[in-house]
Amino acid sequence: VQFACAQLRHDELKAQMDTFAQPFQMQWSLHAQAQPMRAVILVSKEGHCLNDLLFRWKSGLLPVDIRAIVSNHRTFEALAASNGIPFHHLPLATGSGAEAKRAQEKQVEALVYEQQIDLVVLARYMQILSSEFCQFLRGRAINIHHSFLPSFKGAKPYYQAHDRGVKLIGATAHYVTADLDEGPIIEQDVARVDHSKTVEDLTALGRDTESQVLARAVKWHSEHRVVLNGHKTVIFK
Repeated sequence: VQFACAQLRHDELKAQMDTFAQPFQMQWSLHAQAQPMRAVILVSKEGHCLNDLLFRWKSGLLPVDIRAIVSNHRTFEALAASNGIPFHHLPLATGSGAEAKRAQEKQVEALVYEQQIDLVVLARYMQILSSEFCQFLRGRAINIHHSFLPSFKGAKPYYQAHDRGVKLIGATAHYVTADLDEGPIIEQDVARVDHSKTVEDLTALGRDTESQVLARAVKWHSEHRVVLNGHKTVIFK
């Protein structure tokens, strides 16, 4: 089936696609490339991924419209202001219970509704999300973590890796699900290391890898190149 796309308005093309798809019960979507994806970034105290995303965004390398930065700390409030991005401080006290965490998550949900957010990026947001929040964000939230999981869980994973003499460090970007750090994988990368590397070297390499992997995942998603296929993804490059 061919459409004379150059002579059709966006709404006309959508109507023709709908007419074609209905008899086959097809699921489809149509996106205008000129419309950047509305995004919000969640971050805690580590800013390497946030800084990288902001640089790429300001350089025109990411087709996103960053509507807000949300954090449970005030660490990057000034950075948000310097980039002209609204900053939302939504604190969580140490040891906050499930009820307090859910109340904080609902504030993020309200922001997503209000700003009509298409993508939520967890740029080293160090909070475990509730199953309700994960369901709310299904298919539109991307997280980044070091690829040592599940080998090196908990605090200071690069110290653990150094003690074990690892030869590869890496990072994984994936969609958020209720299964912690086990959502459909979008992108991964690794860097080789050896005995000469210090903990500080491993940490620096790891942060660089995390930043690059997350940026690629955000770019591909915002360009509508990622298709979810069950627990896997298909990336059209």
